Amino acid sequence: MCQIKQEMKRICALLAGAIISAQLFAQTYTPTEDNLASRKQFQDDKFGMFIHWGASSVLGHGEWVMNNRNIQVNDYRRLINVFNPQNFDAAKWVAAAKSAGMKYITFITRHHDGFSNWDTKQSDWKITNTPYGKDVLKMLAEECHKQGIKLFCYYSLLDWYRGDYQYETGRTGKGTGRTEKSNWESYISFMKAQLTEILTNYGEISGIWFDGHWDQLDNDNDKALKSKVNWHYDEIYQLIHKLQPKCLISNNHHLTPLPGEDYQAFEKDLPGHNTTGFGGASVSELPMETCETMNDSWGYNITDRRYKSVKNLVQYLVKAAGYNANFLLNVGPMADGTIQPEFTDTLAALGKWMAKNGETVYGTRGNVVPPKDWGVVTLKEKTAYLHILDKPEQPGFLFIPELKEKINKAKLFATGKEVKFKQQPEGTFVYLDGIILDETDTIIQVDLK
Repeated sequence: MCQIKQEMKRICALLAGAIISAQLFAQTYTPTEDNLASRKQFQDDKFGMFIHWGASSVLGHGEWVMNNRNIQVNDYRRLINVFNPQNFDAAKWVAAAKSAGMKYITFITRHHDGFSNWDTKQSDWKITNTPYGKDVLKMLAEECHKQGIKLFCYYSLLDWYRGDYQYETGRTGKGTGRTEKSNWESYISFMKAQLTEILTNYGEISGIWFDGHWDQLDNDNDKALKSKVNWHYDEIYQLIHKLQPKCLISNNHHLTPLPGEDYQAFEKDLPGHNTTGFGGASVSELPMETCETMNDSWGYNITDRRYKSVKNLVQYLVKAAGYNANFLLNVGPMADGTIQPEFTDTLAALGKWMAKNGETVYGTRGNVVPPKDWGVVTLKEKTAYLHILDKPEQPGFLFIPELKEKINKAKLFATGKEVKFKQQPEGTFVYLDGIILDETDTIIQVDLK
């Protein structure tokens, strides 16, 4: 049996083992067949849009502005009188994602400032109480369903606004002026009620993306730290899977996935990497996703002009696929509801690249061949795609010791020009004679027998 087939079988066996282990640890959750199918489709989709947006966008200083500037609740609440996204157009947002080659959108329903982007009945701190007055989640959900884009909902676990959140033991939101004693059970009930609204009133929701667990830890580095609160994940996850069994759950806690979670999130890092200081969690066998910004900010930041190049983002997407992860790329629309042209121009350029080369990313699996100094390998059934992102150390050839299955043909994906190769017991040599490397990604398609 070839090494690639053996590796694929090993991954499948480990995935099955991880599911069984999770079931033993949390007897309450057994993934349905529909849920498992959703996981596979999620892995096939590969590319999504993250949208950070809400009342904080008015201040033009990122979504952490309430915490970073120690704005007190009574002062911050005044944003409800001026947040008026009169240029919000759900069709344009969804079309921008679709034209970029993205298959799903993860939208901020409630960020750490507690502002709800839908007509929740659980709080008056919501978009339908602004001068705009409309339920943007409803419009976005309808447009996603219309255009065939899946909708995931980001939901913050922590809250800088509410007094019942246990802010006394949290690491952030210390300067927002809360003095009353928190009421944790009340807060958990509030979150359950809000999640029930999202999963009941807006049609099919493909996933819930949690964030904020780390607020109740002393730091992000020690992965053995215990949370200072009981998040009631077993109850919350059970509720979600009961309301929508196909709905996937992820939690950006920077840890190895907990029982009941369906895919693993990585923030601004590839799986297993730790350039951020809060990475480094063990890589699970669940589906994976990494998220990244187009500049340095998640929410709208009027002074941030550190835009990443199209080349940088294409290579991040390809590397993520090579690590067997999806790529969730963020936009931070302006307060009026417009996605700024620097973002839409980049999205259009990414869409052109994906229109030509998406076949080498969509539906593929990675980590079958470990990443190399020159790039990564993605695999789809009997076809391997060698993505050359950097000049190899040996400029005349690529050596892939893991590729031992018999090769039928190798060719440049862009032109169909035949590429020479030689297979030896120690691995496969692919020769680059006469090939001018593309500065972004040179793709060699290898057809296996």
